[in-house]
Amino acid sequence: MPAEIVHPFEELLQERIVVLDGAMGTTVQRYKLSEADFRGERYRNWAGKDLKGSNEVLLLTKPKLVEEIHLSYLDAGADLIETNTFSATTIGLHDFLFQEEPGNGRKDPEFFQRVVDDQELRSLAQEMNVVAAQLARTAADRIGSDTGLRRFVAGSLGPMPVTASISPDVNDPSFRAVTFDQIRQSYADQVFGLLEGGVDLLLVETVFDTLNAKAALFAIAEAFEKNGRFVPLMVSGTVTDLSGRMLSGQTVEAFLTSIAHARPLVVGLNCALGPKEMRPYIEELAHTAPRYTSAYPNAGLPDPLSATGFPETPESLAPQLTDWAQNGWLNVVGGCCGTTPDHIRRIAQAVRDCPPRKLAALHRSDSDDDSNLRLSGLEPLNVTPEFGFVVVGERTNITGSPRFSKLVLSGDFDAAVAVARQQVKGGANILDVNMDEGMIDSEATMTRFLNLIGSEPEIARIPVMIDSSKWSVIEAGLRCIQGKGVVNSISLKNGEQEFLKQAALVRRYGAAVVVMAFDERGQADTLERKIEVCARSYKLLTQSARIEPNDIIFDPNVLTVATGLEEHRNYGVDFIEAVRWIKTHLPGARTSGGISNVSFSFRGNNPVREAIHAAFLYHAIRAGLDMAIVNAGQLAVYQEIDPELRTRVEDVLLNRRDDATERLVDFAESVKAKDKAPVEKEAWRSEPVEQRLAHALVKGIVDFIDSDTEEARRKSKRPLDVIEGPLMAGMSVVGDLFGAGKMFLPQVVKSARVMKKAVAYLMPFMEAEKSGGAKPQGRIVMATVKGDVHDIGKNIVGVVLQCNNYEVIDLGVMVPAPKILEAARERGADVIGLSGLITPSLDEMVHVAQEMKREGFSVPLLIGGATTSRPHTAVKIAPHYDGSTVHVLDASRAVGVVNSLLNPQLKEDFDVETRADYLRLREAHAAKSQDRKVLTIEQAREKRAQFDWSSYVPPTPEFIGTRIFTTDASRSGADDAAELINLETFVPYIDWSPFFHTWEFRGRYPAILDDPVVGSQARELFAEGQQLLHRMVTEQSLTARGVYAFWPANSVGDDVEVYSDESRTERLATFHFLRQQMQKPAGQVNRCLADLVAPRQSGLADYLGGFTVTAGLGADELAKRFSDEHDDYNAILTKALADRLAEAFAEFLHQQARIAWGFGADEKLSREELIRERYRGIRPAAGYPASPDHIEKRTLFDLLHPEENAGVILTESFAMHPGASVSGLYFGHPESRYFAVGKIERDQVRDYAARKGESIDVIERWLAPNLAY
Repeated sequence: MPAEIVHPFEELLQERIVVLDGAMGTTVQRYKLSEADFRGERYRNWAGKDLKGSNEVLLLTKPKLVEEIHLSYLDAGADLIETNTFSATTIGLHDFLFQEEPGNGRKDPEFFQRVVDDQELRSLAQEMNVVAAQLARTAADRIGSDTGLRRFVAGSLGPMPVTASISPDVNDPSFRAVTFDQIRQSYADQVFGLLEGGVDLLLVETVFDTLNAKAALFAIAEAFEKNGRFVPLMVSGTVTDLSGRMLSGQTVEAFLTSIAHARPLVVGLNCALGPKEMRPYIEELAHTAPRYTSAYPNAGLPDPLSATGFPETPESLAPQLTDWAQNGWLNVVGGCCGTTPDHIRRIAQAVRDCPPRKLAALHRSDSDDDSNLRLSGLEPLNVTPEFGFVVVGERTNITGSPRFSKLVLSGDFDAAVAVARQQVKGGANILDVNMDEGMIDSEATMTRFLNLIGSEPEIARIPVMIDSSKWSVIEAGLRCIQGKGVVNSISLKNGEQEFLKQAALVRRYGAAVVVMAFDERGQADTLERKIEVCARSYKLLTQSARIEPNDIIFDPNVLTVATGLEEHRNYGVDFIEAVRWIKTHLPGARTSGGISNVSFSFRGNNPVREAIHAAFLYHAIRAGLDMAIVNAGQLAVYQEIDPELRTRVEDVLLNRRDDATERLVDFAESVKAKDKAPVEKEAWRSEPVEQRLAHALVKGIVDFIDSDTEEARRKSKRPLDVIEGPLMAGMSVVGDLFGAGKMFLPQVVKSARVMKKAVAYLMPFMEAEKSGGAKPQGRIVMATVKGDVHDIGKNIVGVVLQCNNYEVIDLGVMVPAPKILEAARERGADVIGLSGLITPSLDEMVHVAQEMKREGFSVPLLIGGATTSRPHTAVKIAPHYDGSTVHVLDASRAVGVVNSLLNPQLKEDFDVETRADYLRLREAHAAKSQDRKVLTIEQAREKRAQFDWSSYVPPTPEFIGTRIFTTDASRSGADDAAELINLETFVPYIDWSPFFHTWEFRGRYPAILDDPVVGSQARELFAEGQQLLHRMVTEQSLTARGVYAFWPANSVGDDVEVYSDESRTERLATFHFLRQQMQKPAGQVNRCLADLVAPRQSGLADYLGGFTVTAGLGADELAKRFSDEHDDYNAILTKALADRLAEAFAEFLHQQARIAWGFGADEKLSREELIRERYRGIRPAAGYPASPDHIEKRTLFDLLHPEENAGVILTESFAMHPGASVSGLYFGHPESRYFAVGKIERDQVRDYAARKGESIDVIERWLAPNLAY
């Protein structure tokens, strides 16, 4: 509404806390209405669906009852009541009043169009909204007249039963059941009815999908414009769980940013949570929102045993909301589900004397007092003065990226999404998406791609820049994004009328906008023209279109320099000065540009282009450039550009010489990439030895380390001086770069290799003079705990700590507690570090902690490894030890944690903070355990996966028994049953992504190779991995062996019996499985692996397979040879590759098994499809989510005899040795899929123990991570 008019409702907000009514549905339920009551006279002969439950129908069949409920809330003290229109839209009513059912389930793309176009349903919806507003108006006016206090009516716009941001089809994340326009049209009918009926304000409430809400706000803006009547807006979101996010994934702050364009008078939260759960999000809202705030929680979480279905009584709810009011968090307060007039009466009395939340720091107007650019995806992006330069990722632009273009044109959207993911992981703050290509339907492709990335939380967390030269494509994109994105772009090219029309739509959709410096005369190419066009655009946008200045981003046109044309010489200067002028004269506006245009004259010469981009950005940012569309991975560092090249580049960019272009062209050939490396190598070798050693350490170069170390030794008084001087100085640089994210783990490990070789060279000289080594910062004893053989992550942490001058004593794998504690005492350990990969290791870590306490240790205890976590450490380990116990997520955190634990100035505060944090985690865990909804095991079994076994024909494998594979020719010759294969066979089956994860590179292969941040190092690591892999294959350094088998099998309850032959009379063994026990929504099943095998009573002849493979025979020996040569890098690389080969062997063998089973021969899968397991069947492993009991490996090993057949043994904790080994079962049912059993209750534990013939104590020990109690 106009800024100068203060609405009476806002006057009340300024005076006191406004009380909102409670739940309409809860109060209706207390009347215990029948189907006949809902039908009334109007629908007495209704032949359609039952109407009971459609509270909106009561507006037409029992209007007096609705009015009575309104009056009860007004009598209780409500200042504001909502209309009974929560679902009074065509889409909201269709389940009751639309006769047609959607075709193809929910995948009928035209179904909801027919719903919103149905004239009878539209008329009915509009009638309901008019009546609802009139009923509420009458009640409010009556009580207002009686009391002399005005009461207000809010027109309720509830959520839709479908969402525009989430696909209802898990197999097609790009699909949406409903479109933005359909939702907008449905809300529009409702809004017109509410306004006609006389509401005082409109309330868009229970928002769980912000895109739906944006469609409602769009419809409201259209209605205001058409009617010429404006009323205040309230918008209330719904945080659906304790993660603090809405159902569609947005945080509270991101939600506020996304709806800010509608300028709501009040923003708030309601529904889903009770007051205890909602409290932190209301507090966040109160400190974040530039508007008045509201809160109306449910009366607790659902409780079917309570009278209202919710546990909070009026007496328990009111004090909690009063506390919020006293904290200054509220302007409007009320109740949602489970609240009644009695609740509202108590709340009204309780907050009567509490002052309202003050907006002193905020100016109530149509413009927020905030000059920051605020954007959002699932998370907010607030571009504050402290934020720095904003990187807009350019690789998802079909016109600028040949690779992305090829992927989109070929329909490979999985890979196209991977490009977007790589941009985000590479540090892009905004994702530029452009689909302008003549050979595709750009509108449909933009929609599909945005829907796909919208389904990927990792990508969707950042805002999107919708980039197109076609307005229809831009609008298609705006209808897909729930966050606040950026339109790229609009301009005055086609005149003011179109410019203002598009600007108005940008604002209505809730986006920021890039404005190009074009007008009716064309592109602005000089400084004077850029100023003229940008100033005119700014005035039109701020004064006529009412666009906030901080939502305007000017692109003053980056044009190509060094073309040889005189008129182009000042293009660089003109852009830079235009940026400076905009920042000075157009307050609030931002600036941007497409940087690669400036260097187009030098295409093909990347070193020169990179130098131009770096220099141009350097000067433009200093002039005030806020953001740019760039490829960060190809930016040179300004200070590192060759001085001569930098001078010539800047001569061109800044137009400092008449002959600047000719001089740069002449020089360009000398800096081509093929000549660059030798020049750099030659340069560093001429530096003093101290600088050479530092360079070698940072770059990981070992070629000259012996000669350089000897030269440094000769210059020093003692060999120790070399370590404490240039070597430690170089490692300090490495540590600083790693800590700042400017070096990555492979580089750090290479640096450690250089350091170790240098120290090894100096050792004989130090021993000769009997001098000790450099004094370390601290001594750390590390071990992989008893029963566990995995140590790659531990080894990497050890190397990183050594690089930071800590002495690391690595005890290896499968180390029992007494040996760990003995070594810690003997070596005077300052810290003990425990590592483990398998879940039984968690219990062993608890045991070590208990033993440390019993033996009086006080040194800090570090916990790390794949199965460990901060919550588990806090809940299960820390309570058993009195010293500091800290979980370390990965190698990048290790140094900071150890520094904090050992630094005298830091350790006390760090310990106190950690203990407080872990106490909160324990309390949260306890609360969560109490709130967890579970089924009994019998109830869970009733919800098992049901298959029609009468129509199912199980495939029959071509053999029963075992088959053996080996790369060992001698083994093959000794055993006719073993089939000889080569390691090279497995290479195409390698999934390389986990290889990079081992080195803490986050991303998927192959996209990670082009990552703008880590791509260079990832390519180097990959090349070195390939080189060592080739050596392993050609030299047969590792031996791989494997065995797999098929057995006749049938399920018996939650178990699967396997038999010796087809007669099925002799049972060989029984595999025992667990069933999901958590309560799930209606229609979802509680899974158990046994469900996938035909029941014995079905009479069907089904089968089960099993396997064990290893590629780790010889890996420890090869890694040790590298370690003995002080080469930790290749030692770790060896084990990482052995792991990959073992997984590849398992994938290869599963393919062979599917073929032998009769359903895999026709597979035509690409490498990517194979790795993503796009085939029939699964191979779950014991100890993993679908089968979490590690003991089940014993049954598998008893059947396969992998000790003899594959060289794999089980440790006492049921880990497999060698570590690079994989085992599991084969299930062939076409509905097979992976799942997680999750938490289980005592009744299933007792049942499971009885089936296995084990004690409950044993089962509880092995299944500890899965226990719900």
